[in-house]
Amino acid sequence: MLKEKYDVIIVGGGVAGSIAAIASARAGAKTLVVERYGFMGGMLTMAGVGPMMTFHAGDTQVVKGIPDEIIETLKTLGASPGHIKDTIGYASSLTPFDAEAMKYVLEHKHIEAGGEMLYHSFFTDCKVEDRNLKSVQFWTKSGLIELEADVFVDATGDADLSVKAGVPYEYGRKLDGLAQPMTMKARIGNVDIDKVRKYMKDNPEDFFTKDWSYFDETPKLSVSGFYSKLKEAKEKGDLTYPRETVLFFENNNPGEVILNMSRIIKLNATDSYELTKGEIQGREQIRQSVDFLKKYIPGFEQCCLVSTGPQIGVRETRRINGVYTLKAEEMIDNVMFHDAIAMGGYPFDIHSPDGSSNNDKFLRSGTYYSIPYRIMVNNEVDNLITTGRCVSAAHEAASSLRVTPIAMALGHAAGAAAALASKSNKAARDVDIQELRRILLSQNAFLTPFNK
Repeated sequence: MLKEKYDVIIVGGGVAGSIAAIASARAGAKTLVVERYGFMGGMLTMAGVGPMMTFHAGDTQVVKGIPDEIIETLKTLGASPGHIKDTIGYASSLTPFDAEAMKYVLEHKHIEAGGEMLYHSFFTDCKVEDRNLKSVQFWTKSGLIELEADVFVDATGDADLSVKAGVPYEYGRKLDGLAQPMTMKARIGNVDIDKVRKYMKDNPEDFFTKDWSYFDETPKLSVSGFYSKLKEAKEKGDLTYPRETVLFFENNNPGEVILNMSRIIKLNATDSYELTKGEIQGREQIRQSVDFLKKYIPGFEQCCLVSTGPQIGVRETRRINGVYTLKAEEMIDNVMFHDAIAMGGYPFDIHSPDGSSNNDKFLRSGTYYSIPYRIMVNNEVDNLITTGRCVSAAHEAASSLRVTPIAMALGHAAGAAAALASKSNKAARDVDIQELRRILLSQNAFLTPFNK
């Protein structure tokens, strides 16, 4: 087995892991990000997750730093219009982007920072001694390899590394242990956007749109509705899976939308057999959806399925039991924690685990919440930081934290903290919080004074 020592190893090169890797490398740590696919960005770049929402809380941009630097770079490449208004009115802003350009930008930002990456490597196991994670093992095209580091970041999304290392966790909601549904996203091409816009303006009662005042000016369309068409299709048996609205977003590419409609319920995405069932169900629902769009939705008559991802989208699985568990009430009350390392302004977007309609709760207009560092560290393993959607948060709280911009902000903090822990030779949970906040602020992150 090959053994090599790093300051920081990030397991998982999804959107949180990518930003963590860039942050760690920029802080001077010898950094490696290990990813099972052949590129960075995870579901954002491979599976049609988009647009990103939301970098804002009302008019205040609450996610900045390295995540926003990525968007600014995409804009210079013509690969994103930047942050725009959400024509649905659900989120404060949307950020469309080109997935191929995102792969390139994430990768090269990391390389430019001096970081390394290892692709096509699947995490299999780890070794823990005396409360320290000593090494991680991966199955690769070259065989089994073992890698060592001072500090590790779990950015697997499912807390795979944390659980293997012995960190306790929760799964799903307390009521029955069910997690939010999985969704297979799809890119749909050859859509007549002008025809869609005209139908919406002629039939406003058929849509969930909070404010029509900027409908004509927004460069990209977001759509939730077509209620009458959906009802008709269900009555005729042309759409059989549980769904209460047609939801899609205009992509950065002309005439292309990202469809967010499929709903795969009551399957555990950390169980390979159940995940396989989810993939099969997802493809069946996508086929049904495309037929439905062609038959019922104005502007989609000549549409075509461009792609689905190599993996179904997963909203929720394991969440670690960290030093602290963030609760939805604290977010609604806009508590500013003393160890806040990121801010968020996304609603509580709970897709019902049993397939019924969404349970949405909104923050007070223009307000935002803080995210404490303590939810990324644990009491069992001293040199491990967990980031992304598997942080220590209650089921309801996680429904807001799980979205891309907030996952990016969590990754930014995790990478900076990992480098700081390595440099100071301290346990991850004992890093100097004010020094960490200073680093993040120096990198243009948005943080406010604390009140708790």
